[in-house]
Amino acid sequence: MALLHSFEKSGNVLFKYRGQIPLVLFIIAIPVLYVSEMTYLGNPMLKLILTIISVALAVLGEFIRCYTIGTTPEGTSGRNTDKQVAKTLNSTGIYSMLRHPLYLGNYLIWAGIVIFTFNLYFFIIFSLLYWLYYERIMFAEERFLEKKFGEEYLNWSLQAPAFIPAFSKYKKADIPFSFKSVLRREYSSMASTALSFMFVDLLRQFFYNLVNELPMNFNQISVYVAGFFVLAVLVLRTVKHHSSVLVEEGRS
Repeated sequence: MALLHSFEKSGNVLFKYRGQIPLVLFIIAIPVLYVSEMTYLGNPMLKLILTIISVALAVLGEFIRCYTIGTTPEGTSGRNTDKQVAKTLNSTGIYSMLRHPLYLGNYLIWAGIVIFTFNLYFFIIFSLLYWLYYERIMFAEERFLEKKFGEEYLNWSLQAPAFIPAFSKYKKADIPFSFKSVLRREYSSMASTALSFMFVDLLRQFFYNLVNELPMNFNQISVYVAGFFVLAVLVLRTVKHHSSVLVEEGRS
């Protein structure tokens, strides 16, 4: 099998299982937090700075995902896992600045969560593995788009970088931003992010209290934030499946 076809095939396989990455990070985070240095917990300023950086990255990543989803038409930027899908070629809005905005958003979200473990080595390893994993997926997606849209895709790909935004290339999106699309399609991602931060926060506190023989304290900001998003998921999921309030024509 030619290397080109091997990359494409492996990329399509990895595409199907990309949703399992958060679960893998959860598992890896357990030993990482156990062996990580805990002295920063006694340095409120350092802990605050690292927390702000991690949350800011996650919020930025979620903003990129929301803007992408809110300005794309039906049949694109979906959560499909069976195969590549693209009814039209997105080349305006955020797609005029880069070709894979959702994957950039994902990286920033997960990078924020990883940084929240306060372990530099974990962040470096995660970044390298993310690039190796998603490079194949992006290759497979671009092969699919090239076959489907031909010269139109090639012209766009020559103008828009793959992963790092070129802000000077920005063109206004063809369709207006839809807040309904974001509420309908992105609530689970937001809740997962909040739960991930809570998981890291409580697990780190558990190990610290275990070593210092202290009682566990669940009165953490992360618990309340995660609880809010879980409640929001329940409400939005109910509205989505039992009403047409969030339904919009021409949107996924």
